[in-house]
Amino acid sequence: MSPSDDNTIAIASLEKIQSEWFDLKLRVAQLETERTGLEAENKQLRLLLERVVEHRQKSHGELITLLTTLVSKLPINDVGVIVSRLMEHNQHVIEVSTSLTKGKLEDHILQPAILKQLDKTKRDLLATLPPAVAELIKLDAPLEPEMLQSLVVQPEHFHLPAVVRASRGFVKGQLPRERILREFGEPAQVFFKDVTTDVKFNPRPKPEEIMFVFQPDFENLLAQNSAAAGAKHAALLALFHKVRASKATSENARAQKSAFLRLSFALELLHYYNNQNTESPDVVFAQRLPPLIEQLVITGEYDALDEKLIQQAEALLAFIIAPDYRKSVVNNLGKGGGLGRTLRFTLTFRAEKLADIDPLTIECVKHLVPLGKPPQPETLATVLRLFNPEMQASVIRALAVTDRVRKEEAEVLAKAVAHQLGLQEIEKRLNEKNQITPEREHRHAWENIKNLIAGRAAPAEIVAAIRKRMGGRYDADEVKACWLVLTESDPMIFVRIFCLLPYLPNGQTDPLARAMMETFITRLVHEKYTAVYTKVLGALKNLHKVKADSPALVNFISLTKWVDAEAAKRLVKDIGVTAH
Repeated sequence: MSPSDDNTIAIASLEKIQSEWFDLKLRVAQLETERTGLEAENKQLRLLLERVVEHRQKSHGELITLLTTLVSKLPINDVGVIVSRLMEHNQHVIEVSTSLTKGKLEDHILQPAILKQLDKTKRDLLATLPPAVAELIKLDAPLEPEMLQSLVVQPEHFHLPAVVRASRGFVKGQLPRERILREFGEPAQVFFKDVTTDVKFNPRPKPEEIMFVFQPDFENLLAQNSAAAGAKHAALLALFHKVRASKATSENARAQKSAFLRLSFALELLHYYNNQNTESPDVVFAQRLPPLIEQLVITGEYDALDEKLIQQAEALLAFIIAPDYRKSVVNNLGKGGGLGRTLRFTLTFRAEKLADIDPLTIECVKHLVPLGKPPQPETLATVLRLFNPEMQASVIRALAVTDRVRKEEAEVLAKAVAHQLGLQEIEKRLNEKNQITPEREHRHAWENIKNLIAGRAAPAEIVAAIRKRMGGRYDADEVKACWLVLTESDPMIFVRIFCLLPYLPNGQTDPLARAMMETFITRLVHEKYTAVYTKVLGALKNLHKVKADSPALVNFISLTKWVDAEAAKRLVKDIGVTAH
């Protein structure tokens, strides 16, 4: 075998090892130094990465909070759905960020105010269930105690078909057939009348949907057919007395109905909050909840509203988080008129502060004062006592100028109501109104309109005040005063009021508007009012610069063309509108 075929490693000599040992030590030391440096660099990089991920996580949470706050202020129906999706997305980002750093989820995650309020409202609604259920059981309502107690543990059971039928039966004084069979057996059916099966309209109803009422001569039937009741004779008689007592007009029956309505309201609202993705707010707040509020307050026993019952209704309405939904419930009260309509205005005017020229205030006066027949001051004072003080004064001022009765009768009625309520200042002003001269009244009216403008009132409210002062007739002095008041203020006020003048609240055209607008445009382009024209032109130019198709700009030019084509051409040219 040749030396080249031998795979044995040659052993280095001692001299060679000693000569290379120092160099080997240097290389090992250098590698150790580089390793230590790489470890430090890796630690630093990991620290930076963790800080970046943590900053990303927190900044994203803050962004989601800002978005949910903005979204919750939008007038849309599915705010809760959007907020929930944003929070789900935020939770997912937090989980991914946490997994990158191999840390733990934070116990406290920044939560939007609307979700905090929603959670609190849910807890408050759940807290109202046990007292209402206990009250119904204590009042011996003809509802199964086991079913009522199950609603405390599982509120969603309220929408099960069996519970829905039992609830409907309680309101109508009926009992589900399935309950009678379960508690008393089939022979007991002889004591009941089937109110569901109808030969013409419902000949074959489902067995579980059949509702029973006690026969008119139940007690005689029970005495004659005691065998049909068997050992449940006493229980059947007790159920009969419960149903009859719940249909009576006694205080106990009223308390049962009140507790049931409060329980139903809480369960309906809780169901909506837990199922906002599938439940339509229009159905809940415009159809389901208003009848509950109306039945709670209007008992049919009195011709006037009871403030204690109104306070109970307000406590229930306070559980509705969104103000728009709360107003939807109130606005859908009293569709049939009468005391329900009075309740609608009462609940509104206990919370709102509106002017006497507001359409809702005028509508309230029309409801309270029948056409041509003024009511007694005591009757109106009883209703107005339920309003807040500001609305009492507004309604009395609107009452003094209403056209439902003669002017003299309206003023006398307003003074009498103010006296009944102890509003001496309003009564004094009404007395002074008959004594002041027309010039003073003219000056006072336009001062009030000027105050509305200074107080940044809505343009529609200012236009309503102007129409009220004009009284449906063209008066040169009044038009001149209107021109001076509008042109002394911000030019955009003049533009907005000018655009609203032709349109009445009912959508029709004001016959007085064209004559007033012609006067305004004639004055605007006259050389005497160059300063006013310059101010208005500057405001219109700014509108054109910001948004060429601004509705205010387009409407102003179109209405100007409607009353004076030449003036419109001059405006278009001076503004710089290329095509109109």
